[in-house]
Amino acid sequence: MKILLFCAKGFETMEFSVFIDILGWARNDFGYDVSADTCGFSRSVVSTIGVPNIVDKLIEEVLVEEYDALAIPGGFEEFGFYEEAYNEKLLQLIRDFDAQKKIIATVCVGALPLGKSGILNGRKATTYHKKNKYRQKQLEEFGAQIIDKPIVIDGNIITSYCPQTAPYVGFALLSRLIGEIPTETVKKAMGYCNQEN
Repeated sequence: MKILLFCAKGFETMEFSVFIDILGWARNDFGYDVSADTCGFSRSVVSTIGVPNIVDKLIEEVLVEEYDALAIPGGFEEFGFYEEAYNEKLLQLIRDFDAQKKIIATVCVGALPLGKSGILNGRKATTYHKKNKYRQKQLEEFGAQIIDKPIVIDGNIITSYCPQTAPYVGFALLSRLIGEIPTETVKKAMGYCNQEN
């Protein structure tokens, strides 16, 4: 199983890294066939705080049929996130994944391009909830039904409301790919479940 991890300019590094780590633990420590291809509009994508990342694929090289899920970390407006997050090529990619009922997982404002694409119209979702909920209000303007909870799942769509939720979005995605019980094993190994050792 493979996910496409999309990196828009100005993506938040922490929100990106959880997908790589969680899938890596599941694959390397437990033998599950899960991996990720990173993707962007250019080979080198600079994240928030100016960290460059080399991606595996350019957006025009992507074949939706090769992937089981799409993951989109959020990012900072002041680092140019929405310049690429609202690009029509990404919006169409989102529509294509949704049309095939593939899982789409976002962290924080990664939900906003989903809203702009139109796939959240009438569906439950959430996004960044601080600063007078202004990002949730924007998502609502795109037609989403806002649920003010850390993680909201509506069918094939997983959204969340701040960077702190990133690992839990990663685990929610993993659970959809390999099942709940194997995911609990990975969570325990990574220290995300209550355990003595």
